[in-house]
Amino acid sequence: MTRSTRQLSLGAFLMATGHHVAAWRHPDVPADPLDFSVYKRTAQIAEAACFDALFVADSVAAPTDAIASRMPRSAHFEPLTLLSALSAVTERIGLISTVTTSYNEPYHVARKFASLDQLSGGRAGWNLVTSDAAAEAYNFGRDAHIPHAERYARAREFHDVVTGLWDSWADDAFLHDKASGQFFDPAKLHVLDHQGEHFKVRGPLNVARSPQGRPVIVQAGSSETGRQLAAETAEVVFTAQTSLAKAQAFYADLKGRLHGFGRREDSLKIMPGVFVVVGQSEGEAREKFERFQELVEPQVGIALLGRMLGNFDLSGYPADGPLPELPLTENGQQSRQKLLTELAGAENLTLAQLGRRIAGGRGHYSLIGTPRQIADELQAWFEERAADGFNVLVPHLPAGLEDFATQVVPELQRRGLFRREYQGRTLRDHLGLSAPQNRFFTQENR
Repeated sequence: MTRSTRQLSLGAFLMATGHHVAAWRHPDVPADPLDFSVYKRTAQIAEAACFDALFVADSVAAPTDAIASRMPRSAHFEPLTLLSALSAVTERIGLISTVTTSYNEPYHVARKFASLDQLSGGRAGWNLVTSDAAAEAYNFGRDAHIPHAERYARAREFHDVVTGLWDSWADDAFLHDKASGQFFDPAKLHVLDHQGEHFKVRGPLNVARSPQGRPVIVQAGSSETGRQLAAETAEVVFTAQTSLAKAQAFYADLKGRLHGFGRREDSLKIMPGVFVVVGQSEGEAREKFERFQELVEPQVGIALLGRMLGNFDLSGYPADGPLPELPLTENGQQSRQKLLTELAGAENLTLAQLGRRIAGGRGHYSLIGTPRQIADELQAWFEERAADGFNVLVPHLPAGLEDFATQVVPELQRRGLFRREYQGRTLRDHLGLSAPQNRFFTQENR
């Protein structure tokens, strides 16, 4: 393959003990998802390999179904707290967290991310999502989940409020002038005074403007509504695509929408998730993967499948039967539901087989092989306009990421596809994204 002049981006997806649903049962994997030393080690591995960012997903509800006791889903860190701790043991790597717009308030979210950005020197990113887990509603004074369309309308306004609050202060508003006694320049303060359909927020934010202009906005929705929101507001998109052709179609569609919002193509980075198992030979890699697969209990795989299809209870269906026809959920992950339904049909999988099939990658593209084989695939997707980079998922932490960092990253570097050292200090620097102007103080930023 030819050398590339472009540089791809890499995110490290941190999911408790690893992305494989049975990882915690593996004898070489620390089983406690609240062991901070594992996260610290993983973050430092990723930073040594010059990854753009760490990514932490989130849910604000603990499962209580019959299978919950057999899956490590009930205990995990609140992600902004975790990333704040990791900011103190890293120096360059970006810190991206999922925070839902469905069951939070804009002022809280704006303040927390602004604080993380200050603590880390400009390395924060917000993965803006609408909750897909209906159970979250019961923890926030509701008897039912917010409908899909309403969640996205709320998310759009939520974004406007948060980014408006991030622009409360001009970059040089805080003078800290001991001699004159003036702490800040009142002419460089903006009171948002937002009054909309979903929120009424006065402002200003009580945190100074971000070192990188504002935290990077990330999104992961691939439904029609999600794509429109991403085209209008996102700077990075995480997505699940199962083939080069599908990834190319998604890439072309989303990039093609940017012009309608006055945006350039390079203002949005598309980073599909890729589940990776590395071995010195393909046989060794597959043997590693099968060790995890052997630990998947059929009912656990089916429970994971039901969760990903939109919180359906599949326990009453025959494990050796086909995936039942399910209505397109209004409250779950519409794009993931479509992806998994197509996968079951294309490969003629039973319910148990489909549950086992997604136990590692959870619907993401999977690569199991040598460093060269994996790099070949990543390069093909990157150069054939299917991806600007990848969110890397590994079966277990920290060893799975260490395999990728020490074996695949050097191969990408040898091909000129990935940096050998950081060129900047902020997450925007790593991603090649420009700092946004302050909408209320544009003259000073020109």
